[in-house]
Amino acid sequence: MRQLPRHSSLVVLLAAVLPACSSKGGSSPPPGHAADGSVNAGPSCPASPTVNTGEGTYYDFADGSGNCMFPATPGDLDIGAMNHDDYAGSAACGRCAHVVGPKGELTIRIVDQCPECPAGNIDFSPSAFAKLDLIAKGRIPITWTYVDCAVTGPIVYHFKDGSNAWWTAVQIRNHRYGIAKLEYVGATGAWVEVPRLDYNYFVAASGMGPGPYTFRVTDVNGAVIEDRGVPQVENGDSVGTNQFPLCTAP
Repeated sequence: MRQLPRHSSLVVLLAAVLPACSSKGGSSPPPGHAADGSVNAGPSCPASPTVNTGEGTYYDFADGSGNCMFPATPGDLDIGAMNHDDYAGSAACGRCAHVVGPKGELTIRIVDQCPECPAGNIDFSPSAFAKLDLIAKGRIPITWTYVDCAVTGPIVYHFKDGSNAWWTAVQIRNHRYGIAKLEYVGATGAWVEVPRLDYNYFVAASGMGPGPYTFRVTDVNGAVIEDRGVPQVENGDSVGTNQFPLCTAP
């Protein structure tokens, strides 16, 4: 059980965006992405998904917020904090993991980091831990594998409080698979990759300009979503036009 501070962020206004743009240049579209910019059939799933082994613990103050800077989700506490190694600088944030314990199994969403947990370990909410074994045990053996999240609707671009034309921080929410990369079209018309920071925001330290933006988001399977006309909503959300497709068996 841990006693660490937590951070949270707030979901507010939803804003629509324009239809997805087509890929630039003459190159072939990336996996899961049609020539007109839309998302089509999914790329192949990994041939042998990695099965991770570790220990499960729990922390009493789990509420859905945390190092990943998601808002609290009191109605959905099937959540966990990933160990430092597998947190991978926030790459684990928003991903879903299917976990098997001694007396049960469930799928959780990663919302936080457990800095002191060894590789392979996950720190759960008490209610999630109780679905795996008796809460009184406090520490149990687990295995887990990343799976698709049961999301509905398109991805969401959340702009951090304080975002503006000269410092722009964007978080991707409501994604089916882990996010590998975020790019935007810069002033020269070329794609610019945005660094991802430990608190799960892609931050352009010199800003992206006032918007609206053209974004390109790539998931861990290589599928790509492009959205144009994305308005900046300071401390708020802009809804994308597509969701990452389910990957297909290789």
